[in-house]
Amino acid sequence: MSTTKLISPRKLAGFWELPPEKQILFEEMQEKIKKVFAQNCYSPLDTPVLELAEILLAKSSGEMDKEVYAFTKGDTAMCMRYDLTVPLARFVAANANTLEFPFKRYQIGKNYRGERPQKGRWREFYQCDADVIGSEALSLVADAECVKLFIECFDALGYTSITEISNRNLLFGLIDDCGDNANAEAIIILLDKFDKIGKDNIKLSLKDLGVSEENCEKYISAVSVKGNFEEFKTALSKISNNEIFLKALTELEEVESYLTAFGCDKNRYTFNAGIIRGHNYYTGTVFETFLEGHREFGALGAGGRYENLAGYFTEKKLPGVGMSIGLTRLFDVFDQNGLLPEVKKSNIDLFIIPLGDYTAKCVELCSFFRQNGIKAEVAYDNKSFKNKMKEANRRQVPYVMIVGENEANSGLYVLKNMTSGDQSTLSKEDCLKAIKL
Repeated sequence: MSTTKLISPRKLAGFWELPPEKQILFEEMQEKIKKVFAQNCYSPLDTPVLELAEILLAKSSGEMDKEVYAFTKGDTAMCMRYDLTVPLARFVAANANTLEFPFKRYQIGKNYRGERPQKGRWREFYQCDADVIGSEALSLVADAECVKLFIECFDALGYTSITEISNRNLLFGLIDDCGDNANAEAIIILLDKFDKIGKDNIKLSLKDLGVSEENCEKYISAVSVKGNFEEFKTALSKISNNEIFLKALTELEEVESYLTAFGCDKNRYTFNAGIIRGHNYYTGTVFETFLEGHREFGALGAGGRYENLAGYFTEKKLPGVGMSIGLTRLFDVFDQNGLLPEVKKSNIDLFIIPLGDYTAKCVELCSFFRQNGIKAEVAYDNKSFKNKMKEANRRQVPYVMIVGENEANSGLYVLKNMTSGDQSTLSKEDCLKAIKL
């Protein structure tokens, strides 16, 4: 017996790994989202996982700096990307003279954050992003299209989403109206926690900042407003007539008009002044997406407008708007709550079983079916026919082809439908047609 001490096959905490049957579903979800992005004329982009530290940390907060995986190779300080937006900003700034604007790109990829692993949060996770970048200016059509993408992505996945929309300048305008500009960022951060900590705690924290009772009530009233646009507009118009506030309301009205023009179902989006988004690079429209009937799951996608995210890399003004689906979190929520489609044990369409010494013939047939778009596999292991049929059942393979002496000589093969139990003797061409039905 070997005396070598075996290493425990552990993986790092907070890193993503699925068994093959769930990985199949995960990749199908990626492909469905990718198809939606492509149908809406977004171009693919794949930026490096590693970025220069000075690039990736250019606009991050101090808290984010603590979560970034950073290291040095030789004299080069580098980091693993923590999102897909900063690499996009770097790419657009570097290629602004050759890109056609508005530039529409999508990217699906892994990101890394060295935070404490917990429910719904990982150190390694997939995001699905789509952004539109303009040169000097960008129409609000792009904001509406991002909301439309959420609707179409969730439809493609087979779920119903509700996207809640607002504009950060509503609150900045109201803060300006109330004369609390000195504490604007702190007030915004607090109001962003309204759903989590509640009205009473928000009021206490606002008062700790020196906000008056009257202004506390105004802020709380504002972030409580939600509904269709007409209800939203009517309620907010009673709270303030500040110029910044009213401009934000007008922009949201324009976004809503484009959503109507796109033909978006009005039941799939609503307006909620409590949607703020904590990232300080958002400067206008913001939105979060929830699963219909399951707001307790939290936001499964989010995004918004940023007027000049690339400002650290270029003097050219490059406004943009983007949406992002946290695919790892989305999949986990569906998995933990029994909302995933039926798990497939394999992605095999056809299992070809040799009876006797006909493995080479089976490999030839396998090649034919693969060339014609069928995912075929040969059962070439040294197992009994009975065990191979059991394996096909375990893998949930829909069709089995049996190849023995008679089949090899005649060119007619037994094809069994494993769902119905029916079987027929057919040419390989007719087998192909039957499988494709």
